[in-house]
Amino acid sequence: MESVFTYGAPALKFGPGASAEVGHDLAGYGVRRVLVVTDPGVAATGHPRRIADQLAGYGIEAAVYDGVQVEPTDESLRRAAEHAEATGPWDAFVAVGGGSSIDTAKAANLLTTNPGDLMDYVNAPIGAGRAPEHPLKPLVAVPTTTGTGAESTTVCVLDVLSLKVKTGISHVRLRPALAVVDPDLTMTQPAGVTAAAGMDILCHALESYTARPYTSFEARRPEQRVPYCGSNPISDMWSERAMALLATSFRTAVRHGDDVRARADMALAATFAGLGFGNAGVHIPHANAYPIAGRVKDFRPAGYDGPASGAHPPAEPLVPHGMAVALTAPEAFRFTFEADPERHLRAAELLDPGADRPRDPAGHLPEVLTRLMRDIGLPNGIGEVGYTEADVPDLVAGTLRQERLLATAPRPVDAEAVTGILLRSIENW
Repeated sequence: MESVFTYGAPALKFGPGASAEVGHDLAGYGVRRVLVVTDPGVAATGHPRRIADQLAGYGIEAAVYDGVQVEPTDESLRRAAEHAEATGPWDAFVAVGGGSSIDTAKAANLLTTNPGDLMDYVNAPIGAGRAPEHPLKPLVAVPTTTGTGAESTTVCVLDVLSLKVKTGISHVRLRPALAVVDPDLTMTQPAGVTAAAGMDILCHALESYTARPYTSFEARRPEQRVPYCGSNPISDMWSERAMALLATSFRTAVRHGDDVRARADMALAATFAGLGFGNAGVHIPHANAYPIAGRVKDFRPAGYDGPASGAHPPAEPLVPHGMAVALTAPEAFRFTFEADPERHLRAAELLDPGADRPRDPAGHLPEVLTRLMRDIGLPNGIGEVGYTEADVPDLVAGTLRQERLLATAPRPVDAEAVTGILLRSIENW
């Protein structure tokens, strides 16, 4: 069995005002031309232009691409890469925004430094799962939302429109060179965005904490090692700390968006969770989330419009990624409980230190999650975002295609298991 785990992370700069130092940081890489990647909503806040302008003081030419689509698709990623190719070459990329902007910058960086089409690099079996042949340019990630952890990870997430499925690209070369986390940039997040993105933080921490242990895999050769190696002591440490921060800051950040301490703690929790799951991996809730988001019908969430959200009014219906992940999380963790009861109970205690353990231990973590989701205003299950029992077979098929994620689930996952989780998640409370 495996006896080796791996750990990787970007360089990190954290704190209020950190985004004012990007020019200094990039000058150390010896770059001359930089493309700043963002979406229209974040562009309207002025943060991307401010960062681009400060680069000039260090002799760096910068241009802003503000065509990022919130919840990127294969088409939007290709457009960004085509723009970068036509206006380049670029010595580096700076992503300013949420996970959508950071993931778009990762894809543009990949496709302008390596041959082939986007689908060549998308994870199998949806894509070819090809590894990049050449190194990528330095990417500096400046998150403006507290959730995705994309500034720490090797993953780029996208919707493949023709297949109505969300999937990803995963390779160590996609990891940003530097993460600049400035809590001041997150102060304008509306409550709905804070709630959905915060649940992404929570599920990152929970899924990596409960992931299949790295020692349970067959031994790998060096060339077979993957970024998601299973739960391990270092990822566990980050995940536990992220959950402890969420316990004291999450509800406050949603209800009182001007609370500076809560916003800073949420930003720190997002970073810690990213450092954890970016190495251990995620599993069932994220695998379920991809078809839930990819097959959305007519749901449009509150808070995902206007400049303050870091988004723009979606042309199509939208289930935000963090919301999609959260909707099946209570039942997913009820299913995984038997793999490691004490770890699930420990997670519940970290998230809700004052709660008594119930008579049904397997229900403790699901109860903690549903209580939190109700308090922050998330939909009551996948039924409230438009799904019925008739949709479950298609959702199950989409989940089972997420082989990379399900490989780290602590229990074997088949169609029967996913069907049960989804049916029980039509209503969560």
